[in-house]
Amino acid sequence: MLKKSFFVYIFFTFFIVTISAQTHTSVPLGEPIYYILEQAHMRGFCSNLPSAKPYSRAAILRYIEEILSHEGSRSLSEAERRILEEYRTAFSPPNQGLNLSRGSYYFEHNKDDFRFTGNFGINFDLLFSGGFYPNGGRNVEENEFIWSTDNWLTINAEGDIGYNFSYGLLVYGGILRVPRVELGQYNTYYAGYKDDDPNSQYKNQEITTYSEPLSFFPYSYRKRWDAYVYDVNNVSSSGAESWPESLSIGWGMLAELSGTLFSDHLSYRIGRLSREWGGITNGGSLVLNESARPFIAFEASLTPIDWFSFSTMTGVLEYYKLAGSKSSAESSQNAFSVNMVELNYKNYFHLDFGSSAVWPKRFELGYIFPLFDNFLYQSNIGDFDNMALFFNLRGQYPGIGKIWISFFADEINMGDIKRIFELDRQMFAFQLGVSAVIPWIPFSSIKFSYTKIEPYNYTHTREFVPWYGTIAMETNYVNNGVSLGYYLPPNSDEILVRLESVPHNRSLVYLQYQLIRHGADYGSRAVDGSSFWSELDPDNRSSNPILEKHFLKDGAYQWMHIIRLGGELSISRPIKLFGEAGFVYSYFTDISGKVNSDYSTINTYEYPQSTAFIATLGVRIFPNY
Repeated sequence: MLKKSFFVYIFFTFFIVTISAQTHTSVPLGEPIYYILEQAHMRGFCSNLPSAKPYSRAAILRYIEEILSHEGSRSLSEAERRILEEYRTAFSPPNQGLNLSRGSYYFEHNKDDFRFTGNFGINFDLLFSGGFYPNGGRNVEENEFIWSTDNWLTINAEGDIGYNFSYGLLVYGGILRVPRVELGQYNTYYAGYKDDDPNSQYKNQEITTYSEPLSFFPYSYRKRWDAYVYDVNNVSSSGAESWPESLSIGWGMLAELSGTLFSDHLSYRIGRLSREWGGITNGGSLVLNESARPFIAFEASLTPIDWFSFSTMTGVLEYYKLAGSKSSAESSQNAFSVNMVELNYKNYFHLDFGSSAVWPKRFELGYIFPLFDNFLYQSNIGDFDNMALFFNLRGQYPGIGKIWISFFADEINMGDIKRIFELDRQMFAFQLGVSAVIPWIPFSSIKFSYTKIEPYNYTHTREFVPWYGTIAMETNYVNNGVSLGYYLPPNSDEILVRLESVPHNRSLVYLQYQLIRHGADYGSRAVDGSSFWSELDPDNRSSNPILEKHFLKDGAYQWMHIIRLGGELSISRPIKLFGEAGFVYSYFTDISGKVNSDYSTINTYEYPQSTAFIATLGVRIFPNY
């Protein structure tokens, strides 16, 4: 009996020290472990996963332990168990000293009841991508080959101060080239809009529209540089550019301080990093998507009981360098707040809902205070800010699959609710989806979703606000020129089918089809409300005929059929390969008569048909995980 008690004591002592010694810094979004956890949850092997991401290393280790010890985990295949054990090792602290397989040096200091650890590392990302256009395109020659490169050196430091508080810092620099072409001009209001008041804030602007990067699949490229880049031939203030059209140098920095309290029931973090909130599947959020640019914010999540969670965040958004550093930032002084409640019934039902606000910066306690709803608070202070409501509802049968609906309301007028699909003033997005487990293949699933982004959703009219004088402030739903929400622009829809699997340790493969349709945001047949910079006419919104929406039947629309196969593979501990290949077939449709008449395919210089064959290959040396 004494011998048994001794071994029980040793086991629990080791388990508690191991778990409590894990760092609380975040694991970057996009890592395969997020997909594996989603699949394990869909099969019923772990408790409900929070809708506020990223997760910390410590949290991911807890989920892995829970999955491996779950009574139903006997149905895990040997391959799946090895995959989980490999990730458990990857996220656990390394041995002290130099670790050449990780490209890092780790140390621990324990003295006088004070614990301090440090893990200092380095990694390289090398990526080359090419697009071949046999029949050309808008400002693209026939048989033109366009190449891109995206190469980064990252130095990172992270560790723990005590057992419940951690720090993390990443500094990176790169050399890159990501060509795109100019498409044309777009009116922020509809073409022909006039406001004769010289002091009005509602002024039409012409903005230049650019294509998606030509060497990557549409809406897939994620820029990593902060602020701006420098042409390699002009590394000076005059050489600062918003986009690396030619070979350029960029830089970036991410940092965080994070920890937990009350036996991990309360987690908190302040830092600049990428996040995703309110997404039923990875990369599917309509409110704060992993494709959004990082920004600095304070966030906290409280889970006092298993079926309830509350999360809150307030941060400062960043400007996009369209002109000079000062002039671009002058009208983009915004903060962002979001609150979210999560309710769960076992592994069968999930509901999360909340509100968000993009608001010109000032000392506004109501948005900072977590227990007051952002949407309702605006009623107390005046209509200056960009408010939104959202909810996600999921039903799931463990081991089979799940079905969900997501909804994001940027602006909805209840007086015209019967015309929710007819008027531009009804600005919202929704997603319907289903995902099913594929048995016999390790961590495999198939997903189908339909996403619709209505015109003017994620946009907002520029406003004069009392604390910024005569400068009309931008409060659209973007950060650093990139949507905070879903990656598609307004007036778009998407059919997505994705087959995904983890066939081997530290690998991931996927096959994906997308049909994306988007109203033209340039040219003579441009459709109003099709850009993140669109602004809705403030007058006669219920009666002005031009403010009615007729998807596909009110101008030119681009149709993109996208098929791609990709994945990643660790061929040895310090080297990971990743890449994808496929093609894009694009064409436009237009109406031949009045608005809401039938549409047909067109092929003009302004709106051409095109085919692109795209391939990307990258290597990461010393991956962190």
